[in-house]
Amino acid sequence: MEPVYQPSDDSYLLSRHVERLAEGRVLDIGTGSGIQAVTAAQKLVVNYVLATDINPLSIDTAKRRAREAGVIYKMEFVVSNLFENVQGAFDWIIFNPPYLPSEGNLSDQTWSGGPKGAEVIECFLKGARDHLSLEGSILLVFSSETGMKPEGHGYYWEVLEEVAIFFEVLYCAKLNPF
Repeated sequence: MEPVYQPSDDSYLLSRHVERLAEGRVLDIGTGSGIQAVTAAQKLVVNYVLATDINPLSIDTAKRRAREAGVIYKMEFVVSNLFENVQGAFDWIIFNPPYLPSEGNLSDQTWSGGPKGAEVIECFLKGARDHLSLEGSILLVFSSETGMKPEGHGYYWEVLEEVAIFFEVLYCAKLNPF
């Protein structure tokens, strides 16, 4: 089983914007340690958070974080590969995807987004529209190493912040469907 993704620079970048923007019903895809889901649930204007991850260990870790933060009462946790086990529409969908290109046999689903790095994000974008409320938005982190540009895929992209670290630039973007 893959390890649980622990908060890092990309997590904190995204968390700043979750704290500022999330409200209503929130879906956190690939919750990892649960940092985004719990950040959203701590907001008074957020009334429900569904945290999903393909890794059952991540779901356990996120539940523990939610209990410790005292917000588990407005959260639900589901093992799911992207939108596979997700029902309903959400005002905000949060995704800190695996976004780096895979490195041969060393791929790890906590960071590897496929051979080019963008394959998981592309699959996510295809399914996200079906789970957004009428005025819903997406918060997404990606890297200059991802191999994709912040445009297209049926969404308006607004880059909210970019941070240069080590060998890459991290971006946090808000997406809305055309």
